[in-house]
Amino acid sequence: MGKSLYEKVFDRHVVTRLPSGQYQLLTGLHLIHEVTSPQAFSMLEGRGLGVLMPERTFATVDHIIPTKSQLRPFSDSLAEEMMIALERNVKKHGIRYLSPDTGEQGIVHVIGPEQGLTQPGMTIACGDSHTSTHGAFGAIALGIGTSQVRDVLATQTLAMDKLKVRRIEVTGALRPGVYAKDVTLTIIGKLGVNGGVGYAYEYGGAVIDRMSMEERMTLCNMSIEGGARCGYVNPDETTFRYIEGRKFAPKGDAWGRAVADWTSLRSDADAAYDDVVTLRGEDIEPVVTWGITPGQSVGVTGSIPSSQQFPESERGIVEEAYEYMSLKAGQAIRGTKVDVAFIGSCTNGRLSDFEEVVRLIQGKGFKVKPHVRALVVPGSQAVRRAMIDKGYDKVFSDAGFEFREAGCSMCLAMNPDKLTGREVCASSSNRNFKGRQGSPTGRTLLMSPAMVAAAAIAGEVTDARDLFHIA
Repeated sequence: MGKSLYEKVFDRHVVTRLPSGQYQLLTGLHLIHEVTSPQAFSMLEGRGLGVLMPERTFATVDHIIPTKSQLRPFSDSLAEEMMIALERNVKKHGIRYLSPDTGEQGIVHVIGPEQGLTQPGMTIACGDSHTSTHGAFGAIALGIGTSQVRDVLATQTLAMDKLKVRRIEVTGALRPGVYAKDVTLTIIGKLGVNGGVGYAYEYGGAVIDRMSMEERMTLCNMSIEGGARCGYVNPDETTFRYIEGRKFAPKGDAWGRAVADWTSLRSDADAAYDDVVTLRGEDIEPVVTWGITPGQSVGVTGSIPSSQQFPESERGIVEEAYEYMSLKAGQAIRGTKVDVAFIGSCTNGRLSDFEEVVRLIQGKGFKVKPHVRALVVPGSQAVRRAMIDKGYDKVFSDAGFEFREAGCSMCLAMNPDKLTGREVCASSSNRNFKGRQGSPTGRTLLMSPAMVAAAAIAGEVTDARDLFHIA
């Protein structure tokens, strides 16, 4: 019986089996940022410990950094304290810091791949839920808590159980105007926000095979929203082309050896899976979340489902979502007024996300509705520079979008980019929890960047395929 990539990568990183039954797993790459690392470093200091392998740790700032002006000191004193703590700790422990001053700063799950740090066969950890993003390269990428950040800094290892593996195959082809974001929201809607608990998700099938690396990153990014511990795609020529030539990618003869090794890690044809789920790409349409979990979603042509369509155990949170979102069962999602539009985040803040929107709006006279506040926030300084070089900043500005500096921005509002009051935000981010975007009563509708742009221009949720004549 063959093995899945998950089993192969897991097995080659096992240090030992612990008395608890868990495995001690070597962490190949550790990414840190300013929010979950200060406490971890403090715990190290309290025990008189240092960082065991600083060369395997890379730092950046993303969650708290403002996107309107990044001049220091920050107006938010807590954000400034976090920056100072990060700067002090990386200097003390000899950790590479991809700072704003270097031009390499950005959202941790954007800069890892663009720097070539993220590679197939790695185990990757970061104190952030959406570390699953890096699984797009054929890595086991795990979001961890602050105490585990401490453990990785001190020992370069994690203690964890071995996961089951579910293969999710998306067959056929996507229709025009349907994107990776719609695929992942469809999967979550089908399997539920707890459907992946105890699993690693392996994504495959014709639709996934044709995706670019940035689309695969969007897909894997939201594995955690489906309850999975991680998600991955088997590495292939698309993967290798993306990595080749990047700053930290293998060079010279090492490149050929690396590709041969990465290829060997692909799941075997006769690999056994604990579960297999198949979706038809042709059945997927643009998706919009209507509730307070990423699993509460509907196709843009659909209506808010009745609570009776859900298992009895879920009806309470469905009714809670109706009340919080001020929506009713049977109400069409199309036509829902929006106040804010946000294109960015570690889910959809890469160059190709913005390129697609530019392709749809450039030279066509589209303007953001006057009542809508629309933000375009690049996922990294490199993405921002590329956008400026290509003139995308002007395209967005001419259409009425605010073009910002790089950062997490309104995805989680640990910075000045926040909703106020009962505002409704069309967002390309990954979570629509209550209060997620900064206001305890603010409301979030998740969708693809193209759908966010369409909502900004229409002033309400609309089908991007109709507005932009996508066919």
